[in-house]
Amino acid sequence: MSSATQGSHSSPKVVIRKARVDPIDPLMGRKCALSGRIVTMDGSFRVIPDGTIYIDRGNIVAVNESQAPCPVGFEDVPVVKTGGTIYPGLIELHNHLAYNALCLWDVPKQYNNRDQWSGIPAYRKLISGPMQIIGKSPELVPALIRYVECKSLLGGVTTSQGIQLFSNAGIRRFYRGVVRNVEQTNEKDLPEADTRVADIEAKNANRFFERLQKATCFLLHLSEGVDKTANKHFQSLQISDGKWAINQQLAGIHCAGLEEKDFDILGKEKGAMIWSPMSNLLLYGETAKIKAAKAAGVRIGIGSDWSPSGSKNLLGELKVARLVSQAMGSVFSDRDILAMATRNAASILQWDAVLGTLEAGKRADLIVISKDSGDPYESILQAKETAIRMVMINGVARYGNPGLMQRLGAVGEMLRIGGLKRMIFLQQETADPSVGSLSLKTATNMLREALLRLPELARELEKPKAERRTVLSKLEKKLPAKQEWTLALDELEDVGVDIRPRLPLLGERELTGALRGLERAAVPLSEIVVPLKLDPLTVADDSTFLDRIENQINLPDYVKTGLKTMY
Repeated sequence: MSSATQGSHSSPKVVIRKARVDPIDPLMGRKCALSGRIVTMDGSFRVIPDGTIYIDRGNIVAVNESQAPCPVGFEDVPVVKTGGTIYPGLIELHNHLAYNALCLWDVPKQYNNRDQWSGIPAYRKLISGPMQIIGKSPELVPALIRYVECKSLLGGVTTSQGIQLFSNAGIRRFYRGVVRNVEQTNEKDLPEADTRVADIEAKNANRFFERLQKATCFLLHLSEGVDKTANKHFQSLQISDGKWAINQQLAGIHCAGLEEKDFDILGKEKGAMIWSPMSNLLLYGETAKIKAAKAAGVRIGIGSDWSPSGSKNLLGELKVARLVSQAMGSVFSDRDILAMATRNAASILQWDAVLGTLEAGKRADLIVISKDSGDPYESILQAKETAIRMVMINGVARYGNPGLMQRLGAVGEMLRIGGLKRMIFLQQETADPSVGSLSLKTATNMLREALLRLPELARELEKPKAERRTVLSKLEKKLPAKQEWTLALDELEDVGVDIRPRLPLLGERELTGALRGLERAAVPLSEIVVPLKLDPLTVADDSTFLDRIENQINLPDYVKTGLKTMY
């Protein structure tokens, strides 16, 4: 979770190529119709108590009351009763997905900014070290990718940040999965967000602003921490008196170190904030000043950050946001909080013409929650993972109740969530060759075994390549084909691009990412890492999660007790 180097050092030449591929689930899906209570999240926030959504080739054709006539061409299409409430799919604007196989970290003390915890021995032992081992093992990368993408789906997420891969040929690319990736869409209607900044562009605010003006959305880690050092990273965006490297394309992730006057500037320049309250509270005991952000008119999206110091999924992060809002005087309504993960998020990405609401002409990304009565906004924020009846992306049912999935033509892998039968459908015409047909069950078993044998894997990776065998060779036999790709994590390779971007402090040269790690990397990982458990896919199947939350020393009591009542 640390940065790649932002200084003036020389970096190996990297060839970056964007693959020209079809969009996920090419718009060839068959017609279908879904009925239930519909929460549109449109401009008038229309809620239809008994409605039907008509879908063709991945797009919503109509959203009507059920008694209204069906659109032309749907006369013979059976209406599938969802038995719940239909919402737009959840859009997550901040998540380091690759780390989500790791369990919640027992944060040892309260920190003031990210540099204080990202260099401690416990971080290397439990987080960065294990990821270096898995990330540099081509045999394990497909299993990791499959697992963490499914983890997002099971939390209702239809769009998130991406997983970047790196080959020994110097090529970087994003994994192409079933969950939408804000960083690579290959669709003109869904402009791609920038999330990484080259060293040369991070040297000063002017250069960064030039880059920002060319973007449609730039997700920038901003003031991650609560002290003056964290706040200085916001001040580094100042170009001159009254001029800032901020515009409507800038979305600052965290913003926990911003003061009221800073939010006034962010709002005036039409910038946005991506809020991750759980991660902020776990590490720093505080989160962003949401009253000030709201008063300044700052647009707000939301993200769960990562599982080591955040919520297990976005559905859980929405619960934390609700608890924080209530504790601070009910700053946001339940509808406001849901908007952060739907219409607001789409607007921040400039995707609002095609996503974020349930309206005719938009993409059929949606989730279904079992409850169909009572306040619909409270219902989804209170919902457990077991309440998710279906997740649909581009008109294709990807996860949900087996009966519901089968009625929509999706027949996939069976699993149990909280003791309930569920099905996940991962087949796609544009399947990424790095993962192929790898099942969730196989991926889970591979990761579970690898994490339990981390010291052994580390010793094997420390050998010359020709001598490596045993554990990795056994795991490799389970894959459909030999893999050549590893994870492009900032903690693995220094490639002159910051994977967790921010501007350096004014007048200072910061050692971040790979270079900063050299000093603490003197001791071999095989002497540091310990066997770890795989983080369960859901809170419903994690018997220790709430106890570990209870023992977090920086979390306020209202979060600890509140989450227990919500789960």
